[in-house]
Amino acid sequence: MRANLLYRHRVGASVLGALLSAALHCAAAEPMDEPIKPVPIDLRLDPRKVALGEKLFHDKRLSRDNSLSCASCHNLARGGVDGLPTSVGIGGAKGPINAPTVFNSGLNFRQFWDGRAASLEEQAAGPVHNPKEMGSSWPEVLGKLAQDAGVVAQVKALYPDGLQAKNLQDSIATFERSLHTPNARFDKYLRGDRSAISADELKGYELFKKYGCVACHQGVAVGGNMYQTFGVMGDYFARRGNVTAADLGRYNVTRNEADRHVFKVPSLRNVALTAPYFHDGSARTLAEAVAVMFRVQLGRAASAQDQERIVMFLRTLTGEYKGRPLDQAEISAAQ
Repeated sequence: MRANLLYRHRVGASVLGALLSAALHCAAAEPMDEPIKPVPIDLRLDPRKVALGEKLFHDKRLSRDNSLSCASCHNLARGGVDGLPTSVGIGGAKGPINAPTVFNSGLNFRQFWDGRAASLEEQAAGPVHNPKEMGSSWPEVLGKLAQDAGVVAQVKALYPDGLQAKNLQDSIATFERSLHTPNARFDKYLRGDRSAISADELKGYELFKKYGCVACHQGVAVGGNMYQTFGVMGDYFARRGNVTAADLGRYNVTRNEADRHVFKVPSLRNVALTAPYFHDGSARTLAEAVAVMFRVQLGRAASAQDQERIVMFLRTLTGEYKGRPLDQAEISAAQ
């Protein structure tokens, strides 16, 4: 009898210990309440519109001379950018501004550096009509696509009114919204996996908050949700020189003097893959970009070690595309 009671006591203690251990583990794995939020894992988008939009995104017939597609400046195999300081359009025309990444563009509150497009649908029309980008027009594009029975049928199956500019814009925008990159190592950390980042990377995040970087770079996109003057604490443009119209930022849209040199704060998602940095592509590396931010945005000094750790943290923001880390994903171009 005593042996039986002793056995029950030991089993009970063992079960209780297991329950306590599980409870402690769950508590440790609870999502963290931080100014940066993880990218949602699932999206609810019409897969047929995504497929059509992907085809159009890679279709060179959107340009006047059939030489460029959206993917020419937003290469999905290169972090959604072209890797150039400023992009090159039809006929080798050099654009005035750096191409931002198309990945996670659906998280931006406005599109383009100067925020002139309120939606991805509106943004989709911009490069098509820009003489230094695709140099075309919707009537010209529609005329080409109307000769393609497959595209006409695909559009008609989705949109009752068939081949229309607004339907092309809708499908391209839907595809672009599908280009989200969840499951960055930092996202896994935020969701409770404390082993997802190293001690130095975590220190980098703490410094990112301590120095004030997080004031502009927060939320799901780690930016992309506000405007800010480039050069709050120092005159970036006086030091760089050769000021161009592109440097005026929001002023080009509003003609409000207070908007001079004001830009949409860029998202830092996948930032390790999107060099060169800033609207002018002047910073070749993350280390250079961080140093400039300390000088002209924060007006603060930071040790080389602190800046290096912040860069280490920024590298944890590289997410996954189609289930694979974006820097390892094999992304084929749909033609």
